[in-house]
Amino acid sequence: MTATPMPGKRGKKSRRVRLEDIAEACGVSLSTVSRALAGEKGVRAEIRQQVLEAAKTANYVVPTAVAGQKVILAASSAAMIDYVRNQFTLYVLEGLNERARALGLEIVTRPIADQAEERGVLEEARNDPQVAGVLFLTVDDEGMLAATRNFDKPVVLLNSDDPYMRLSSVTPCNRSSARLAADHLIALGHKRILFLMRPGRRTIERRREGWQDALLSRGLAADADLVVPVDDWLPDLAAQAISERIRSRGLDFTAVLAAGDSLAVGAMLGVQQMGYSVPGDVSVMGMDDLPQAAFLNPPLTTMHIPMREIGSVALDLLRDNLSGLPMPPRRVELACHMVERSSTGPVRQGT
Repeated sequence: MTATPMPGKRGKKSRRVRLEDIAEACGVSLSTVSRALAGEKGVRAEIRQQVLEAAKTANYVVPTAVAGQKVILAASSAAMIDYVRNQFTLYVLEGLNERARALGLEIVTRPIADQAEERGVLEEARNDPQVAGVLFLTVDDEGMLAATRNFDKPVVLLNSDDPYMRLSSVTPCNRSSARLAADHLIALGHKRILFLMRPGRRTIERRREGWQDALLSRGLAADADLVVPVDDWLPDLAAQAISERIRSRGLDFTAVLAAGDSLAVGAMLGVQQMGYSVPGDVSVMGMDDLPQAAFLNPPLTTMHIPMREIGSVALDLLRDNLSGLPMPPRRVELACHMVERSSTGPVRQGT
């Protein structure tokens, strides 16, 4: 198989070479080129060599090979608690481990609960030449991340972000996701929409902002008293908060947008315990799309968060940072989509 020439200068500045150009020149698929350049399995040796030579000829920057190296995953207490209670962290780890296997990387997990443990993880990474970089999972504490400022290996945040953009990060696009969810409820005629949340994390605050964006864009109230805080992600606490709201104020809302599926479960319980129906009297919507959402009564309308992709994209981002090229920190936000089920419906006439 003979590679065909790729775009050259010919008197003008040549355009940036793309993976598609290499694939066309070698007569192979785009996925084959991607896997060959990444050093992944499943590509014949002669094809891999042809792709590498074509990339070199075209001055294409080949991603750094990381096979055989290790990446430390520093998981916060919040991430570990979620791993036990729900599946969000579980699916992030599944995506991360699947991508690591494809790249030939070893993931080493270290729990961290305070700054001392975080410094210990960074010291371990610094002293081990086999460690390519560090991933921090669900860490918001600025103090815990302070030691990364002068760290000489790549650091990427998973399911959190650096408000000062000093560290690269991968999250779902929490603000736009909540905006889409609230827009759906508004389109069904709902005007008084509670936002049920567990305060404390920036990612969840972005969801509150998305809810607020949707209401304000339609000229609806986004008053502080429509935000219902709970102290933890437990459904029982959410049920109690909604029950107490109805008991003290009456049914002064027609919909609830919960910042997570576990809180949405509690919201439905609270509404039903007070003698009202979902979605007849109150529509309830979650965010996460955990597997159990489809088996609730009624099945939960929710926003699908690309949990596995958070893990896999973070590992690719870390690998990009190993290229040696000048590269500023990047914040990658993954799009989410709505999964409509039976827990939401048109607002009841007269409310």
